[in-house]
Amino acid sequence: MPVIEVTELRKSYGGRTVVDGVSFAVEEGEIFGILGPNGAGKTTTVECVEGLRVPDAGRVRVTGLDPVADHARVARVLGAQLQQSELQPKLTVREALELYASFYPSPLDWAPLAERLGLTAKLTTRFGKLSGGQKQRLFIALALIGNPRVVVLDELTTGLDPRARRDTWALIEDVRASGVTVLLVTHFMEEAQRLCDRIAVIDKGRVAALDTPAGLIRRSAGATVISFTPSAPLDDRDLAVLPALASVEHKDGRITLSGTDETVNAVITLLARHRITAHQLRVVDATLDDAFLDLTKADTKEEAA
Repeated sequence: MPVIEVTELRKSYGGRTVVDGVSFAVEEGEIFGILGPNGAGKTTTVECVEGLRVPDAGRVRVTGLDPVADHARVARVLGAQLQQSELQPKLTVREALELYASFYPSPLDWAPLAERLGLTAKLTTRFGKLSGGQKQRLFIALALIGNPRVVVLDELTTGLDPRARRDTWALIEDVRASGVTVLLVTHFMEEAQRLCDRIAVIDKGRVAALDTPAGLIRRSAGATVISFTPSAPLDDRDLAVLPALASVEHKDGRITLSGTDETVNAVITLLARHRITAHQLRVVDATLDDAFLDLTKADTKEEAA
């Protein structure tokens, strides 16, 4: 049985539908990502999973339990770091850890947890004096202190500098390695591509796609981009018949093609056949950004139609 099951979830505010039939399942031991633009319905979806909001329709289960009807039991198996979290500024790290540990019948020993998250040297530091990265580490500790089976992390690295963000990514990987299932909400493509086993792309309250990062990238119109400046003109008719070609762009004498590995091989053969040299040749694989833009662009075209 999946750790989390969401089926046909719907939620509206003031007559405006925010979540419109979202369905997905999270398997034990994976990092499952929810990706999408701001306002797509990501946070509302996970707040229903956490039992913080009551769905208008649909079904949500966490380890087989209803987050609303069985809220107390779900709170013992699910840890959460909310999108917007604050503590009393004068509360020290030690006091916060001791306070949250007192909420659970069998909490983790907070001292090794603090050591693992690099907080031992900050135990006497007040929350208001912590850096952004240190606060995020503390919130991860507070989400894990109840020894949960699954942890929800919502926009965990927003506002962090690149170094702090990568340090936090390493922490999330450590959390999964310890056996905890992670539901990660983000709008950072690089973060999702690095961390997630599978990703649900939510756009306008609906699941636009659900796949592995590599699977989503393969859906991109041009999974590979090749660009070069030819030493002699190329006939557009030769380019147009290249296999798996998604697009062709000419700019300042440079040609940019998007397609697949098959397209790249065909371009190289074409250049060799015409004895044309490709100056400043670049071949770049598509990223999750490209796949995401293609998915949301397709959705926009459907709405216009």
